[in-house]
Amino acid sequence: MNNIKIFACKSAESFTKEICDYLGLQMGKINSMKFKNDNNFVQILETVREQDVYIVQTTEPPVNERIMELLITIDAVKRASAKRINVVLPYYMYSRSDKKDQPRVPVTAKLFQQLLEAAGATRVISCDLHNLAIQSYFNINFDTVTAQYLLQSYFKKKNLKNMVIVATDAGSSKKAYKYSKYFECPMAIIDKRRDGNDDKAIGTTVIGDVKGKQALIFDDEVDTAGSMIETARILEEFGAKEIYAGCTHGVLSGPAIERIENSPIKELVVTNTIPIPKQKQIDKITILSIAPLFAETIKRINEATPLGDWKDHTEF
Repeated sequence: MNNIKIFACKSAESFTKEICDYLGLQMGKINSMKFKNDNNFVQILETVREQDVYIVQTTEPPVNERIMELLITIDAVKRASAKRINVVLPYYMYSRSDKKDQPRVPVTAKLFQQLLEAAGATRVISCDLHNLAIQSYFNINFDTVTAQYLLQSYFKKKNLKNMVIVATDAGSSKKAYKYSKYFECPMAIIDKRRDGNDDKAIGTTVIGDVKGKQALIFDDEVDTAGSMIETARILEEFGAKEIYAGCTHGVLSGPAIERIENSPIKELVVTNTIPIPKQKQIDKITILSIAPLFAETIKRINEATPLGDWKDHTEF
């Protein structure tokens, strides 16, 4: 790997260290602080002139603070004459605000794209977007990776029998089909309704057979867990034997932890795209590291080799 530097924004230090350890690199030296007037300050403490620079930022509350820190870091690297500025976002902020589906509302995912490009980013790397169309917002390169293979590998090792893959609604049926094809098992769909901005989703019935089966729910993220818990509730009502869930992004906001703890879900598996504090790491939640996948992606971008030609995305 040639002329490469990897820097971590404050909340991403642990994730970035995993990436650097995989690649055998030292983390770039950076000073990030706040003045007494609440203004952010970032200084790059080593040369990046004509370097292939990667800036890693995760989504740890407060999210808006993370965005500002990231933009300032991009600007600092740009003004230090970096050759390429690659922004690594394991979770794309504001990804759920991806369309104008109500009167007089913003498309914040698009606004965030404009901010990144205006700051000087030349590439973005992210994972399992809420809507793949977000890639089309960008006028710069945008690479996406997926936790699908990581989650598949984990559940395959559990050797579950009599499985059924469950889509939480019709919109997630395509994703559920991919998992059902991999596990060579049937799938079912929850008929669900959501009202406006209310996080509460109401499941009414199951399309497919789940009785006596080990049900697996897969989704891109779990936020307040309302949708996932409602899915688990209706699966239990229709006779599912055991209920497991897997998702890429563990947002776990608001009442999510309490809901999961008191739910019929036996195990929820998430990745570390979003840092999960100790107080939220309950026994029912398993956290898998996706940092090696990002490290391999960085390596291949730097070496100008294809991203999708390795056989098994879990063998690093």
